[in-house]
Amino acid sequence: MTSWRASVRASVGTFLLDAAIEGSRQAVALIGPNGSGKTTFLRFLVGAVHPEEGEFILGNKSLVDTQKDVNVPTEQRRVGYVPQGYGLFSHLNVLDNVGYGLVGGPNRLDLSQRHLKARQILENLGCASLAGRRVAGLSGGEQQWIALARALVIEPELLLLDEPLSALDASKRRKTRKLLSQRLQLFGRPSILTTHDVRDVAVLGAHIYVLEKGRIIQSGTLDHLIRKPASDFVAEFVGPATLEDYT
Repeated sequence: MTSWRASVRASVGTFLLDAAIEGSRQAVALIGPNGSGKTTFLRFLVGAVHPEEGEFILGNKSLVDTQKDVNVPTEQRRVGYVPQGYGLFSHLNVLDNVGYGLVGGPNRLDLSQRHLKARQILENLGCASLAGRRVAGLSGGEQQWIALARALVIEPELLLLDEPLSALDASKRRKTRKLLSQRLQLFGRPSILTTHDVRDVAVLGAHIYVLEKGRIIQSGTLDHLIRKPASDFVAEFVGPATLEDYT
């Protein structure tokens, strides 16, 4: 079972992120108000934010250790990332979007091999019929699955999902949430998602870290947050409910 831990102190403009989280196979949800540092933390893990101080251990490998001047390049980290907006390339079809992570770096494959692996991932996600489509013609839900396929095709040791369901309407969100939970269970490796919806946390059974103003102010299960919210944001996030209302 892959375990991981990460701590970071990084300045982005006038904003200071100073936080540490850890986990294993269980999904982790990073929640917090807009501007609290959730996306910045994910970008640190993927290698897009360079901290003043930081450490990132994935399994038995050190990917970041500022004290030892360790900073493994993004393409060598085996971290899959689905950003907000999905980050798909409009000039490429679905198959080439999914295979893009296999163009260079240690995962590099030739075109036929990329297409083979991309088709396999699309089939596993039930999206094989989209392989030849252009991104511009896809629905929000379809784009979400293609972005997930692109993150999974590199066989990551850790999967990062930044507001993965935010672009969907309520009915599609309910359906996709359940499918995402099933796919993450099949994935069988650690995942971290940011979300503003308590139902995402409940369905995924995620351990929660609450980030406010760049710092972790609370962590625990959804039941713990419902019973003992540490801030007004947490109380508003879980609402006037019991755990049974979300499960």
